[in-house]
Amino acid sequence: QVQLVESGGDLVQPGGSLRLACAASGSIFSIYTMAWYRQAPGKQRDLVAAITTGGSTNYADSVKGRFTISRDYANNAVYLQMNNLKPEDTAVYYCYAKHSLTAVRYWGQGTQVTVSS
Repeated sequence: QVQLVESGGDLVQPGGSLRLACAASGSIFSIYTMAWYRQAPGKQRDLVAAITTGGSTNYADSVKGRFTISRDYANNAVYLQMNNLKPEDTAVYYCYAKHSLTAVRYWGQGTQVTVSS
């Protein structure tokens, strides 16, 4: 019912910045809580940042002060601005949506972020 497509992943040097984008379609975007997760090789997929239907945000401790999540209701998109990137940020980043009433979840296919000198 919901399609999520990520973009913006790239190779970047430590201290650099990237902006990830997730385009959502197929349902009413404003009804969904949106989030970014990431998964490094051999590790669990963990929450990076989330934003509710009302615009409240939540961040993992490891990215606080460096990453910012935002959403654009008019364009059905969610973004993750990533600043001061570190090698440990290297992972596949996934867009996530959860229906606020049914709790049905959707995932994007992921976009690779590599931080290396």
